[in-house]
Amino acid sequence: MKFGRYGQLLKQPGVGALLLIGMVARLPHAAVGMLLLLHLVNELDQDWGSAGLVVALMTIGIALGAPWRGHVVDMYGLRRALIPSVIAEVVVWSIVPQVSFKWVLPLVFIGGLFSLPVFSVVRTALGVMTTGDTRRSAFALDAMATELVFIVGPAGAGIVATSLDTTVGMIGIGIASSASGLALMLLNPPTRSGQPGAVALKANPHEERLGAEASLIAAGPGGLADVEGELILAGAKSAKARIAARGRSFRHRFGWVSASVIAVFIAASGAGLVLSGTEVGILSLLDENGSEGQLGIVFLFWCGASLVGGLLYGSLNRRISPIVLLLAMAVLTVPMALATDTWTLALLSIAPGMLCAPVLSAASEWLTDLVAEKRRGEAMGWYGSALTGGTALGSPITGATVDGFGAGAGFIMVGFIGAVICAVALVAQQVRRARGRARLLVPES
Repeated sequence: MKFGRYGQLLKQPGVGALLLIGMVARLPHAAVGMLLLLHLVNELDQDWGSAGLVVALMTIGIALGAPWRGHVVDMYGLRRALIPSVIAEVVVWSIVPQVSFKWVLPLVFIGGLFSLPVFSVVRTALGVMTTGDTRRSAFALDAMATELVFIVGPAGAGIVATSLDTTVGMIGIGIASSASGLALMLLNPPTRSGQPGAVALKANPHEERLGAEASLIAAGPGGLADVEGELILAGAKSAKARIAARGRSFRHRFGWVSASVIAVFIAASGAGLVLSGTEVGILSLLDENGSEGQLGIVFLFWCGASLVGGLLYGSLNRRISPIVLLLAMAVLTVPMALATDTWTLALLSIAPGMLCAPVLSAASEWLTDLVAEKRRGEAMGWYGSALTGGTALGSPITGATVDGFGAGAGFIMVGFIGAVICAVALVAQQVRRARGRARLLVPES
């Protein structure tokens, strides 16, 4: 383990500022869900079910928007890509607290769709500003910063809602999000090699693979350009030719997706599901024991263990598969069902908590190595969507299990599902690799 790597990393120009701005930029997003819930229930007299659906709609918007926003960064550069988010964040969250419930629904979806792509921007930039073991440390620091944000954000939202007002809080979120976007634009971290601040890298084998695939696609039977040109010149209407051309275009557009990339996305979904499900399990077990006021104790142990785990993982000299880390976290979540009070729950949360930040850090590192940098922003967007989607599924699944079988069953269910997801990820890797080998073995005609 080399903890000195963190000091070297923070001395590198731009890295410390990027991590700090990334952490601050995530705070409004971590707080907005809680503020929105409190506003809908207390100010608009909605029930908790309706309020939860609104937050889910915002989450869907974020999940749909993340890959698109990442792709825009890849295509047009950071500053141009962030302009719509900087405008939308302040406009949407200033209007939401002023309107009736029926207008809140489309507004929060738009707010999610155009939310500042902090996740993909920060991790794409870290991917080109660092390399090797230093990259592992960088992603670990970012995962730890994110962990802190999701400890402070919801708590801060509750304080603002009770001591000030939800309207003031949401307007503040819009201003803070836009200001964070402006700060990122001013810092303008590199998202491609060759830009100021990017490290000089050797040729990436995945970049070469994607380039070779693109060449083969373009040079297909007669060449894609030739085929399309002939179709245009001859005015051909052949459906078969059009389908073939579209197929080549699709492969060119999504050629960066490999078995390993799909496995990382599945692991991200599983991590989100296990984390959100564990949170629901903790809340329900404390509620069952009449100890809701001691939630902070459990979260201190659980999230504190994640920070320690992230620090240790970032200092390692070798990387570990995110699927393996997720499998361990899922299995270690199951014993939390044995907790009988606040302190046993807090102690049992340490083991799975130690793996929270490492799972997210390892997934980011693997994805950065697997995807060519010209597609990396989009890939990080899909990664964020996978994580968000898993998080959205974890809460209702665990909640339904708790309602039917008790709080302890929630931990068992979420641990079991997490382990199954790991098996699916491994199978996806093997199937795609087998198909790839089969294509290579097909003799040329």
